[in-house]
Amino acid sequence: MKKLGLIGGTSWHSTVEYYKNINQKISEKIGLSSNPELILYSINIDVMRKQVLKDIHQKYLEVATKLQQAGAEAILICANTPHMAVAYVQPKIAIPFLHIADATAEEAKKMGYNKLALLGNKPTITKSFLKDRLAQKHNLKIIIPTEDAIQQSHHFVSTQLTQGKFTEEARDFYKQQIQDFKSQNVDAVILGCTELPILLKDEDTELPMLHTTDLHIQKAVDFILSE
Repeated sequence: MKKLGLIGGTSWHSTVEYYKNINQKISEKIGLSSNPELILYSINIDVMRKQVLKDIHQKYLEVATKLQQAGAEAILICANTPHMAVAYVQPKIAIPFLHIADATAEEAKKMGYNKLALLGNKPTITKSFLKDRLAQKHNLKIIIPTEDAIQQSHHFVSTQLTQGKFTEEARDFYKQQIQDFKSQNVDAVILGCTELPILLKDEDTELPMLHTTDLHIQKAVDFILSE
């Protein structure tokens, strides 16, 4: 099995989901007598909360370098938003990032989805690191919420979901967003926040949902078990 480096901590709730499910899925493939070698570096969430891009870049470069030196053969970031650092860090290290946008796009194309709506916090929805990669590299059409809805979504993510609070108010808001997207002839909705699948677990929604966390975890499993 290949050795994977994980960068977590934004939030630790999402990190737990990644670590647990990677191990569980590997066990389903190879049995309980073995488990993958994972190197986990959990950063302080304040690095992302302060949104100083230079500091984010430097921190992720520092951590990625340490994971590479520790023997990781690839790196996976256990959240959506920190992928804003990948374009800066990737040319400076010798091992690949397993990108969450690529995992999401591969599933969308497999399912025949072309027009996708994107939900998450404000940076994930508005900045280029996710939506532009989906559009330019994978030729997918990406729809985002209204400005008011983006602000409200950012509020729920930053003040509730990343702190482990999963309220009915937030759940109702995101279900309404998905319903609104249906009127725009969207094929499916990208849950671009690691905690959103937790919030909407077992919910019936108006459109299919692409769980970036689950798809990213499967990409990690495929890499670990690849020859």
